[in-house]
Amino acid sequence: MPEEKEKEKEKEKEKDRGTLVVTGASRGIGAAIAKLAGEQGYSVAVNFSTGEDEARAVVKQIVSAGGRASAIQADVGQEEDVVRLFRAAEHELGPIKALVNNAAITGGFARVDEVKADALARVMAVNVSGAFLCAREAVRRMSTRHGGSGGAIVNISSRAAHTGSAGEWVHYAASKGAIDSFTIGLAREVATEGIRVNAVAPGLIETGLHAANGEPGRIERLMPSIPMQRAGLPQEVGEGVLWLLSPAASYITGAILRIGGGR
Repeated sequence: MPEEKEKEKEKEKEKDRGTLVVTGASRGIGAAIAKLAGEQGYSVAVNFSTGEDEARAVVKQIVSAGGRASAIQADVGQEEDVVRLFRAAEHELGPIKALVNNAAITGGFARVDEVKADALARVMAVNVSGAFLCAREAVRRMSTRHGGSGGAIVNISSRAAHTGSAGEWVHYAASKGAIDSFTIGLAREVATEGIRVNAVAPGLIETGLHAANGEPGRIERLMPSIPMQRAGLPQEVGEGVLWLLSPAASYITGAILRIGGGR
């Protein structure tokens, strides 16, 4: 019996992949990523800005399945919150080995000639500055230049960066275009420091995003534009993210993986 227990402990050590910070992980794609990561051996920092109950439910599911997780409130659009998020994640779960920059807002439906300055500023603060600041904190901990042992970052972009989302949310699309450029630039910057940086660009995914922006039937309206003739699932995006984080993608950096059913 003691030998069997020792073997089990060794298996658990092998499975332990370190701490993964997933921003905006209380629902939708972020929650799916967090749950999959927990299954695959990451200790997961489930970040949320609002939706504490949902975030704690995600943590409960991960822990119930034998994983480690902690819900940490932080608004990634605020620098002091980002710093606090990473300190808390490290303190509660251990050394940070990976980051998924998922937190984002659309800013609501609006033509460019209708966008308000404060809405635009908030979209850029969360979607762009938030990703930069979270990556900054991750790099400071993971880069061999700073005494770290390496790691991986996956940014959540969007097919909107390429379609432009005219008549709906060009401001959101523009923020995701910035994420694409950021992914390529950071990947090249830290390529010799043990860190890989990639992105996934989801298309139309079945989440509460569409209804939250006032059009629950948006997926059905845009379905004809999807070659596969269906919307994607949050877990399908999560699988792509976890693959990019894994050793299976060890020679991939600066890539933007489209997960959009051909759209």
